[in-house]
Amino acid sequence: MRPLEDAVTGPAPSRASSLPQIGQRAQGWMAHVGRRLFAVGVLVLASASIAHAAIDAYTFKDEAERARYTELTRELRCPKCQNQDIADSNAPIAADLRKEIYRMLGEGQSNQQIIDFMVDRYGEFVRYKPELNAHTWLLWFGPAGLLLGGVLLIGVIVVRRRGQRSEDADVLSDEERQRLAHLLDKKHE
Repeated sequence: MRPLEDAVTGPAPSRASSLPQIGQRAQGWMAHVGRRLFAVGVLVLASASIAHAAIDAYTFKDEAERARYTELTRELRCPKCQNQDIADSNAPIAADLRKEIYRMLGEGQSNQQIIDFMVDRYGEFVRYKPELNAHTWLLWFGPAGLLLGGVLLIGVIVVRRRGQRSEDADVLSDEERQRLAHLLDKKHE
């Protein structure tokens, strides 16, 4: 008994005839895997949007309170992220600050009271729009002063160089004058 011969129930298929079957199987498998990957991708995107929507599901008394909340969360900087306001930050401390703002709005505190509370707790850095005072005047006027100083410096350099060029062009030595006179005499002859 030959087990291999018993396992084969007919003539061995040629390579050419088996290729189309392999191609059809591969296409079916790829379509099946592709559908599953697409479904997983849709689920991931849907769950991400649901999670994002659930971040700040606060109820407000009216649109004015919602507008105040939005304004305050846009005006205050995330202490961890440093370059994002607390409305856009996903850091846990930003979520805590949003909750604190919501709580303080519910208690009826004014925008200034909420901002003062945050500044007392986290420092002046927490503001995106720092107040103009003795400590922040350089922050407010420094960039304009540097720009103005740069423009003045470039202007002075340009004027001096133009002046040097015109002075150098106007002054001829005695030897250069004689040579120029000689050349002009030759030209008129």
